[in-house]
Amino acid sequence: MNIEQKLKEYKLKLEDFNSEQMCEIRQGLEDGLDVSIYAKPEFNVNQMEQIRKGLEKGVDVSIYADPKFNEYQMIEIYYGLVQELDVSIYAHPKFDCYQMRQIRKGLDQELYVSVYADPKFNYQQMCEIRLGLENNVDVSIYANPRFDYMQMYQIRLGLKQRLDVNVYADTKFSSDQMAEIRKGLNKNKKKIK
Repeated sequence: MNIEQKLKEYKLKLEDFNSEQMCEIRQGLEDGLDVSIYAKPEFNVNQMEQIRKGLEKGVDVSIYADPKFNEYQMIEIYYGLVQELDVSIYAHPKFDCYQMRQIRKGLDQELYVSVYADPKFNYQQMCEIRLGLENNVDVSIYANPRFDYMQMYQIRLGLKQRLDVNVYADTKFSSDQMAEIRKGLNKNKKKIK
């Protein structure tokens, strides 16, 4: 059966797709894939490509074959599926692709991602919390969306240096002020030794 016959079999109208989308559909047909999953005009060519790649890899594309996900979100879900992670934790349009990446990285390291798998944290805040979990510090001290990521960074560094961060873990201090207080605490700690 040639490509044109397969297109008819799937009841696809050429006028519904642009040339790039048709290339993705043809690629899938040539590879023997069930293109009905992504041969829909509501998917752009990049979304189609991610779904096609998932089909080729044998992952459950039904999790992300939805136009509510952009191609970058689809990539993060695809990577999680390939890594055999529980993508249900982050396969939601409420997370952008950068937030999804931070959650996926945490899952890959078997971290307790529930601490930061919340859209109230931006991806930079998520990264600081993830790094804190990796460093085995008490992230509950700074896992608060009121702290910006630079404030979180200063608190995480203080915890890593075993300083009493309660002195400056307050949103009234800018990250620059926190850095100065942290450096002072660290200097005093070294003098005591």
